[in-house]
Amino acid sequence: MTDTTPVRPTGGDALRFAFGTLTVLPVPLTRWDRQTARGGMLAAPLAGLVVGGCAAAAGLLFLLLGSGPLLAAVASVAVPAVLTRGLHLDGLADVADGLGSGKPAEDALRIMKQSDIGPFGVIALLLTLLGQVAALDALYAAGWTRGALAAVVAALAARCALTLACRSGVPAARPDGLGAAVAGAVPRPAALAVAALAACAAAGAGALAGPQGALRSGLAVLLALACGELMLHHCRRRFGGVTGDVFGALAETAATAALLASALG
Repeated sequence: MTDTTPVRPTGGDALRFAFGTLTVLPVPLTRWDRQTARGGMLAAPLAGLVVGGCAAAAGLLFLLLGSGPLLAAVASVAVPAVLTRGLHLDGLADVADGLGSGKPAEDALRIMKQSDIGPFGVIALLLTLLGQVAALDALYAAGWTRGALAAVVAALAARCALTLACRSGVPAARPDGLGAAVAGAVPRPAALAVAALAACAAAGAGALAGPQGALRSGLAVLLALACGELMLHHCRRRFGGVTGDVFGALAETAATAALLASALG
């Protein structure tokens, strides 16, 4: 008799899911099922650390070449966009158009699936990117360590917001796509544990700059996650659940909030 019990995904499967769906890094996606999605979204902050590390490295490279803090900030903002093929920014624009339309959920979701970008999407992209660049410009001007750390913390918080959005009880707005594949896949206690671990990791990294740095970095993650939760609540109320576009909007919202909190702290 043949054993039809599904093989449990390994840690490698989870990492491949996280990096294969959230980055353009050449990581083969070998499994696409609910169990692998659960592990992959729990590992999403690890993908954020890699993206953030690359963003910080780009910023530091520009500083070493004598570019000044503004160009370093632009480089740090450009790297996450490149490493995600702009999918998170595209999701932000689509969600802004859907929300800005003021139409019922079905019509708003249809607007979000269109390939063009409307005025609400353009405004959201412009203000978000300007905010991110301005925050990193101020941080790099205050010291290369503050700018580099903020770039990493922002990317970490952005992917941690996705882990929280995949917790049980959060439905998908559509029956297909990435949103449907990962919606509700992560147990709530595990999602909260990852969020707490991310905040502690950020605080630990910030501690290298002293107690104030630890407090600033830890609070930046918490504030970013709170802003992501507000966006998630609004999208659930308007669309009935999450989609791939909503995940992109959540990531950009959390990243921007983390950068602003780091710059204002």
